[in-house]
Amino acid sequence: MKTVFFGTSKFAARVFSFLLQNKLDIVAVVTRPDKPKGRSQQLLPPPVKEEALKTHLPIYQPLKASTSEFAAQLAHYAPDLFIVVAYGEIIKTNLLQIPKFGSINVHASLLPKYRGAAPIHRALMAGEAETGVSIMDMVLEMDAGDVYAQVKTPIPETMTWGELDQTLSDLAGPALLRVIGDLAQGRAQKTPQNLAEVTFASKLSAEEEKICWNRPAHEIHNLIRALSPFPGAWCLAEVGGQKKRFKIKKSEVAQGEGIPGQTLIFNRQNWVVACGQRALRLLEVQLEGKKPMLVEEFLRGNPAISLG
Repeated sequence: MKTVFFGTSKFAARVFSFLLQNKLDIVAVVTRPDKPKGRSQQLLPPPVKEEALKTHLPIYQPLKASTSEFAAQLAHYAPDLFIVVAYGEIIKTNLLQIPKFGSINVHASLLPKYRGAAPIHRALMAGEAETGVSIMDMVLEMDAGDVYAQVKTPIPETMTWGELDQTLSDLAGPALLRVIGDLAQGRAQKTPQNLAEVTFASKLSAEEEKICWNRPAHEIHNLIRALSPFPGAWCLAEVGGQKKRFKIKKSEVAQGEGIPGQTLIFNRQNWVVACGQRALRLLEVQLEGKKPMLVEEFLRGNPAISLG
């Protein structure tokens, strides 16, 4: 089955690599343009391009994928299937109609819950106990197509975004291969989404990254793990009379009451901060300009610090 793969993120790159290892007939790769990153603003390729460069596959990076000119380029391959995984652009009808078997999408949630750009982040922020991967038929409406398959996984209370992203991409590859096999054999079945259960996972805003200590400890904990390892939930810290951005990478809910943001315990092993309800034990932190550290290591070198 001749396939064109659309994808951009590390999640998509892992799925792409799995498909290559399992000898799927991928004839072309479509990913987003290189982007400037870091202080130097050097142009860097997206993760899927990095993987594709290890092959001899043609790589396309259109500014807009759904132009008539680009659609004609892809039609030239006479593809049987388009696979779309965290590509970053809504695919229009003129592309969706090109492949013989249609276009399928991998989405990192149990649809119809968490349609949209940030399903993993939003599931963690909400404190969900379970999530999964959905393989769906693509339609013009975002994440609204009928579902071919779903795979579920529990979410431990300590799991971070980075860990869940890896888990879900590991589940996605085998599920995707099964659906492709069913399509090729003419036995694929799909189920319409229950519109009464639809929820949305909007893209995160920069304002959401800041910790508000007035919130309950479990909500702050869920925010921290949803943003770890990056971009990182943060607050301001005063160190040596200077205000600096202070990221908390890992935490756990703890006993304790006090003024929100007040340090309750600060010794060589423990740092506990009061929240709107209960308290939070800091486990891994990162002071502006420094590397991430386990809190025990951080406390040895920073004897005086207050959070704001």
